[in-house]
Formats: sequence, C-alpha cells, structure tokens
Amino acid sequence: MAGGGGGGEDGDMGFQIAPMVDVVFVLLLFFMAMAGTQTTELELSINLPSQGTAKKDVPTTPIIIDINVDDSVVANGRTFDSPTTKNLVQLQTWLSETIKMFGGKDPVIIRPAMETKQERIIDVLNAAAGAGVTNLTFG
Repeated sequence: MAGGGGGGEDGDMGFQIAPMVDVVFVLLLFFMAMAGTQTTELELSINLPSQGTAKKDVPTTPIIIDINVDDSVVANGRTFDSPTTKNLVQLQTWLSETIKMFGGKDPVIIRPAMETKQERIIDVLNAAAGAGVTNLTFG
C-alpha cells in the first residue's frame, strides 16, 4: 500500500475533458465576436465607357520651363523677362494664354539648373500660380 496517490498503476490520469471544453468555448466566443465585425464591400460608382462613347486619348505636350544659372527663364526656346525681374510678367502672361488655348491638362515642368537660387524658383512658381497652372512638376 505504499505509493498511494490517485490515477492508476502506470500513472495514466485519463482523458481530461475540462480543458477541451474551455478551448472550444474560447474558439466559439472568438468566431462569434469576429462575425459582428465583418465588413461589407460597398459598390463603387464608376461609369465605364461603352463601345460607342469611348473618347480618343489626346496626348499631352509638356510645357518645359528651364531656369539657367544666370537666372534667365526659358520656355519652349523663348527667353522671358530679364534675369533681374522678380515678377516674371511675360512668363505669366504667356502661360495663361497657353492654358486658355490648349486647356490646363498639359503638364508644366520646371527644370532649374543645379546652381539656381531658390528665390528664382519661387519667382517661377509664383508666375505659374498667377497664370492658373494646376499640373506642375519638377524635372
């Protein structure tokens, strides 16, 4: 009668059902909680072109404005204003006329030289903003 304890002769405690019930209960709670957080996909209101209404894509022609080291501003091979002019009225007028003629879809690309002063770049940006340019980038 030595060794009294529970179980059996070889120490097998048998199948424990209580931990299994706990695990199943936790999984059940998890899936019930996640079912309430399910997201529903909404419909996108996109009008796709039909075969008869497809527009021809008109290629855009970028307007390239170069700012040289001597602060001169050149667009399409034409020099605008003098290098000391701050307002760049000629450039602004030319840009606004170009936008009126061809629309504002053509991108305006500003390409300053490496040694260009930031002040001159700001002058060109102000002229572009005054002309109503909305599609602008740096190259």
